[in-house]
Amino acid sequence: MEFDKIDRELLKLLQEDCKLTNKQLSLKLNLSVTAVYERIKKLEKNEVIEKYVALVNKEKINKSFVAFCHIKLTQHSHDFVVDFEKNVTTLKEVVACFHVSGDYDYLLKVVVADMAEFREFIVNKLTSIHHIGSTHSMFVINEVKHTTAVNI
Repeated sequence: MEFDKIDRELLKLLQEDCKLTNKQLSLKLNLSVTAVYERIKKLEKNEVIEKYVALVNKEKINKSFVAFCHIKLTQHSHDFVVDFEKNVTTLKEVVACFHVSGDYDYLLKVVVADMAEFREFIVNKLTSIHHIGSTHSMFVINEVKHTTAVNI
Protein backbone atom coordinates (compact mmCIF):
# COMPACT_ATOMS: atom_id res chain seq x y z
CA MET A 1 0.00 0.00 0.00
CA GLU A 2 1.28 3.45 -0.91
CA PHE A 3 1.23 6.14 1.78
CA ASP A 4 1.06 9.83 1.07
CA LYS A 5 2.27 12.53 3.45
CA ILE A 6 -1.15 12.77 5.12
CA ASP A 7 -1.37 8.99 5.70
CA ARG A 8 2.08 9.07 7.31
CA GLU A 9 1.13 11.97 9.57
CA LEU A 10 -2.20 10.35 10.44
CA LEU A 11 -0.45 7.10 11.43
CA LYS A 12 2.11 9.05 13.46
CA LEU A 13 -0.65 10.88 15.34
CA LEU A 14 -2.62 7.69 15.99
CA GLN A 15 0.48 5.90 17.27
CA GLU A 16 1.09 8.77 19.69
CA ASP A 17 -2.53 8.86 20.90
CA CYS A 18 -5.19 6.66 19.33
CA LYS A 19 -7.87 8.30 21.46
CA LEU A 20 -7.72 11.50 19.40
CA THR A 21 -11.14 12.08 17.90
CA ASN A 22 -11.65 12.37 14.17
CA LYS A 23 -12.43 16.05 14.78
CA GLN A 24 -9.09 16.57 16.58
CA LEU A 25 -7.27 14.69 13.83
CA SER A 26 -9.03 16.71 11.14
CA LEU A 27 -7.85 19.96 12.73
CA LYS A 28 -4.26 18.71 12.99
CA LEU A 29 -4.24 17.42 9.40
CA ASN A 30 -6.28 20.24 7.88
CA LEU A 31 -8.82 17.76 6.48
CA SER A 32 -12.53 17.28 6.87
CA VAL A 33 -13.77 14.88 9.56
CA THR A 34 -15.17 12.66 6.79
CA ALA A 35 -11.81 12.53 4.98
CA VAL A 36 -10.05 11.51 8.22
CA TYR A 37 -12.70 8.85 8.89
CA GLU A 38 -12.34 7.43 5.37
CA ARG A 39 -8.54 7.34 5.61
CA ILE A 40 -8.68 5.52 8.94
CA LYS A 41 -11.20 3.02 7.60
CA LYS A 42 -8.96 2.39 4.56
CA LEU A 43 -5.94 1.81 6.83
CA GLU A 44 -7.97 -0.58 8.98
CA LYS A 45 -9.39 -2.44 5.96
CA ASN A 46 -5.88 -2.91 4.55
CA GLU A 47 -4.71 -4.11 7.99
CA VAL A 48 -2.16 -1.33 8.30
CA ILE A 49 -3.90 -0.55 11.59
CA GLU A 50 -4.37 -3.93 13.26
CA LYS A 51 -5.92 -2.89 16.57
CA TYR A 52 -6.03 -0.21 19.24
CA VAL A 53 -4.59 -0.88 22.71
CA ALA A 54 -3.96 0.74 26.08
CA LEU A 55 -0.35 0.78 27.25
CA VAL A 56 -0.26 -0.16 30.92
CA ASN A 57 2.36 1.13 33.37
CA LYS A 58 4.05 -2.10 34.54
CA GLU A 59 5.05 -0.61 37.90
CA LYS A 60 1.49 0.40 38.76
CA ILE A 61 0.32 -3.22 38.37
CA ASN A 62 3.37 -4.77 40.10
CA LYS A 63 4.81 -6.33 36.92
CA SER A 64 8.05 -4.38 36.56
CA PHE A 65 10.52 -7.29 36.34
CA VAL A 66 11.38 -7.78 32.67
CA ALA A 67 13.53 -10.61 31.34
CA PHE A 68 14.59 -11.73 27.90
CA CYS A 69 14.98 -15.48 27.44
CA HIS A 70 16.85 -17.09 24.60
CA ILE A 71 15.48 -20.54 23.78
CA LYS A 72 17.25 -23.27 21.83
CA LEU A 73 15.19 -26.23 20.65
CA THR A 74 16.59 -29.77 20.68
CA GLN A 75 15.69 -30.16 16.99
CA HIS A 76 14.43 -27.89 14.24
CA SER A 77 11.81 -30.22 12.83
CA HIS A 78 8.48 -28.79 11.75
CA ASP A 79 6.63 -30.61 14.55
CA PHE A 80 8.99 -29.30 17.26
CA VAL A 81 8.71 -25.71 16.01
CA VAL A 82 4.91 -25.82 15.72
CA ASP A 83 4.57 -27.47 19.13
CA PHE A 84 6.85 -24.95 20.85
CA GLU A 85 5.10 -21.96 19.25
CA LYS A 86 1.66 -23.31 20.15
CA ASN A 87 2.66 -23.84 23.78
CA VAL A 88 4.59 -20.60 24.32
CA THR A 89 1.63 -18.50 23.14
CA THR A 90 -0.41 -19.83 26.10
CA LEU A 91 2.03 -18.45 28.70
CA LYS A 92 0.59 -15.19 30.04
CA GLU A 93 3.98 -14.02 31.31
CA VAL A 94 5.37 -14.02 27.76
CA VAL A 95 4.45 -10.70 26.14
CA ALA A 96 6.52 -11.23 22.98
CA CYS A 97 8.06 -14.22 21.22
CA PHE A 98 10.33 -13.96 18.21
CA HIS A 99 11.73 -16.76 16.04
CA VAL A 100 15.28 -15.51 15.47
CA SER A 101 18.48 -16.38 13.66
CA GLY A 102 21.79 -16.98 15.42
CA ASP A 103 22.83 -19.23 18.27
CA TYR A 104 19.32 -19.47 19.70
CA ASP A 105 16.00 -20.20 18.02
CA TYR A 106 13.63 -17.93 19.96
CA LEU A 107 13.72 -14.76 22.00
CA LEU A 108 11.00 -14.28 24.62
CA LYS A 109 10.14 -11.11 26.49
CA VAL A 110 8.80 -12.05 29.91
CA VAL A 111 7.09 -9.64 32.32
CA VAL A 112 6.51 -10.65 35.95
CA ALA A 113 6.51 -9.09 39.43
CA ASP A 114 9.95 -10.12 40.65
CA MET A 115 12.76 -12.69 40.55
CA ALA A 116 10.75 -15.19 42.58
CA GLU A 117 7.89 -15.07 40.06
CA PHE A 118 10.39 -15.35 37.20
CA ARG A 119 11.91 -18.47 38.80
CA GLU A 120 8.43 -19.93 39.22
CA PHE A 121 7.74 -19.20 35.53
CA ILE A 122 10.97 -20.88 34.38
CA VAL A 123 10.71 -23.94 36.64
CA ASN A 124 7.01 -24.67 36.39
CA LYS A 125 5.92 -23.30 33.03
CA LEU A 126 8.69 -22.76 30.50
CA THR A 127 10.53 -26.00 31.20
CA SER A 128 7.28 -27.93 30.88
CA ILE A 129 7.30 -27.17 27.14
CA HIS A 130 8.78 -30.10 25.26
CA HIS A 131 11.74 -29.84 22.90
CA ILE A 132 13.59 -27.04 24.74
CA GLY A 133 17.28 -27.88 24.69
CA SER A 134 18.61 -24.84 26.56
CA THR A 135 17.71 -21.38 27.78
CA HIS A 136 19.67 -18.24 28.53
CA SER A 137 18.05 -15.35 30.43
CA MET A 138 18.93 -11.68 30.78
CA PHE A 139 17.24 -9.19 33.09
CA VAL A 140 16.45 -5.57 32.37
CA ILE A 141 18.35 -3.17 34.63
CA ASN A 142 16.90 0.02 33.17
CA GLU A 143 14.56 0.66 30.26
CA VAL A 144 16.35 3.28 28.18
CA LYS A 145 13.84 3.43 25.32
CA HIS A 146 10.52 1.74 24.80
CA THR A 147 8.07 2.61 22.08
CA THR A 148 5.39 0.83 20.17
CA ALA A 149 5.47 3.39 17.37
CA VAL A 150 6.85 2.28 14.00
CA ASN A 151 8.59 4.95 11.94
CA ILE A 152 6.70 5.30 8.68
